[in-house]
Amino acid sequence: MKNIGFGLSVLRPVRFLIVVFTCALLIFSNAFPAAAIGTQKSSPEKGETQLLETQKETDKATAKPPLGLEETTKKANEGLNEIQGSADVNKMNRPDNSPAATSAEDKVEGFLEKITGKK
Repeated sequence: MKNIGFGLSVLRPVRFLIVVFTCALLIFSNAFPAAAIGTQKSSPEKGETQLLETQKETDKATAKPPLGLEETTKKANEGLNEIQGSADVNKMNRPDNSPAATSAEDKVEGFLEKITGKK
């Protein structure tokens, strides 16, 4: 029985360190929330004017009765979705207008190349 008691007393400092580390992690995660590093700062004043076309389309759609299947399909094929259509499509980030962006596939290929050492 003394061996069991001795073994548990040895683990007491480790348990204390785990509790301290967990508390510190909780405190720091609340005090310093995740930062969006490397992104451009947006202007709150510009946010309202950017999507006015989308808001106009939404207002039109809500004023009418719900769209049927054919109308929904037709509107969805014109752009992003049945409400937005092609409104503000040039203001959204896509691979076509983001030349510096890398796709997930490219990132995975790069990672696998680093692991295997092959190019």
